[in-house]
Amino acid sequence: MRELKIDAVGGQGDGVAAGPAFVPLTLPGERITARMEGQRGELVDVLEASPDRVAPPCRHFGHCGGCALQHWDIAPYLDWKREQVRLQLRRERIEVEILPTFASPPASRRRVALHARGGKGGVRLGFKERRSWNLVKIEECPVAHPKIVAALPGLARLAQPFLEHPKSAPTLHVTLTGTGLDIDVTGVERKSGGLSADARVQAAMTAGEFDFARVTLAGETLYMARQPLVKLGPAIVPLPAGSFLQAVPAAEQAMADFALAHLAGAGRVADLFSGVGTFSFRLAQNSAVYAADFSEPAIAALKAAVGSAPGLKAIVAEARDLTRRPVLSTELDKMDAVVFDPPRAGALEQTVEIAKSKVSRVVGISCNPTTFARDAGLLIDAGFKLEKVLPVDQFLWSPHIELVGVFSR
Repeated sequence: MRELKIDAVGGQGDGVAAGPAFVPLTLPGERITARMEGQRGELVDVLEASPDRVAPPCRHFGHCGGCALQHWDIAPYLDWKREQVRLQLRRERIEVEILPTFASPPASRRRVALHARGGKGGVRLGFKERRSWNLVKIEECPVAHPKIVAALPGLARLAQPFLEHPKSAPTLHVTLTGTGLDIDVTGVERKSGGLSADARVQAAMTAGEFDFARVTLAGETLYMARQPLVKLGPAIVPLPAGSFLQAVPAAEQAMADFALAHLAGAGRVADLFSGVGTFSFRLAQNSAVYAADFSEPAIAALKAAVGSAPGLKAIVAEARDLTRRPVLSTELDKMDAVVFDPPRAGALEQTVEIAKSKVSRVVGISCNPTTFARDAGLLIDAGFKLEKVLPVDQFLWSPHIELVGVFSR
């Protein structure tokens, strides 16, 4: 047991004391006691609380690993996220104007991943504990959309047949769409013949009982009452099973608005790592768009949705692995601007080609400030200036930070 003075909150959301010592659920300026094991500790008592400490809104906070910072008042919490972006950019010697963090509202997450486990007490459905494989059964969630929270009993019922094999550890990837809940289930043992016919029937019957739009098993359709549809800008897109979608509509709109505001007048725009067209359809209201993404189903959905929004400029879409086969600088020379929104690993190979091209405007969207800073350094070395960055708090009360950056030369 040690008494500690917390100096800061680290990049993973833990309080940091001299040593260093890392203690979750603590805040800068607090004096605490913690049970330590090496550099990591567990909070025992807050002897002197920060004035920024607030009552967490969720009864599961402290056990559930989904949120790390519900105990922090919103203003310093958002400032901390902005500072984390600044620190990552500074590591690459990048100084830039960083705008105040866009805050996603509570009860707005339309995508969650719920883990299911069986046992004597029946199905437990929820999130993992902090730094543990143990499961916290969730009965409320102030982050998730109320329609997802209301569906928790039905989702627990739906998980039951996927637990028929003792080695199965199902995860229900739940997306709220315009036509209802779309659920893709992964983590089901398939080496022993996969899901039985009886289990499939039971899953379909439960889905019908609770009026879910679609249930798929790692992309394979088990039940579909309605095609899951999402509105992306002016378009209505048929969502492929298990496909990527921005987690919070308000955050998606904020990123899109920021990007479009800095691309005014661009006649042709390349939307790289486009997914199902999150930014493509908004861009096409003013510019001709070339969209590329590694996912063939995502590109097929994008193409299928073009007719749902009359009056758009031309959209050409291509399924293309932008890591193994990036869009070359000679192809990009035909564009006035580029938007790229890669996975967490960033867009190293594609950024090299953007840097070599004649493009003068680039918007980078990222879910990982570390890889964004690396890619930004390549563009800056090629003559671009990073003009400004908007941090986006899409994953409320977590240490996760997204951002949009604008480059020009």
